[in-house]
Amino acid sequence: MRNWRAVCAAGATVALAAVAAGCGGAGTEHADLVNGKKLFVGAGTCGSCHTLQRAGTKGTQGPNLDDAFVNSRVHGFGDSVIAGVVEDQIAHPRRGSIMPAKLVTDDDARDVAAYVSKVAGRPGQDVGLLASVGTSNNANKVAKEQGGKLTIPADPTGALAFQFGKAIARPGKVTVAMPNPAPIQHDIAVQGPVKGKGPEVGKGGTSSFTITLKPGKYTFLCTVPGHAAGGMKGTLTVQ
Repeated sequence: MRNWRAVCAAGATVALAAVAAGCGGAGTEHADLVNGKKLFVGAGTCGSCHTLQRAGTKGTQGPNLDDAFVNSRVHGFGDSVIAGVVEDQIAHPRRGSIMPAKLVTDDDARDVAAYVSKVAGRPGQDVGLLASVGTSNNANKVAKEQGGKLTIPADPTGALAFQFGKAIARPGKVTVAMPNPAPIQHDIAVQGPVKGKGPEVGKGGTSSFTITLKPGKYTFLCTVPGHAAGGMKGTLTVQ
């Protein structure tokens, strides 16, 4: 079986060559990189499927974008050519892809493509305004069980995060609920001395389950592939 990363890299190289032989790629000089990153990690839902180190996303359902474009940079393809390939893939996903066509459109598609072309395959960290995009200030916020119910909503922006990074509950029967205001699918699970998991739900749904908690430390997390690795998890203390 051929390595899928090699296949993706080869496909990217062919597409890059085609773009370079044509118009030379997408125009990125007027792109809004901050908007592009916001869409990539949030409402555009790109980061839920793709790994992109500079964006802090670790999705595994789609190709790793760093792996896909690092060899292209070695072979001399510039940002504008890479942006052209990304924008074309947004408009016309490959056959069998789980990504719907035109996930973002017009200037938003241009901005996402420009951001990906700027950072894919380039180690390091974003700086300036870009550095603040996609970060969550929820790590030290604490959700508290009340009346046998523990509510931990998903982040509404589409970032891979809950609205609370910590939670506390008393031992006994507890209903764990995650309202999902985000534009992407999420669920919630608890792992520790005992385990439980709710169903995967889309925007407007609530993932919930009932569990009998024992004293101890737990992890609450989203089990959609790549989401917990991207930061969608926290600590539950039962005492």
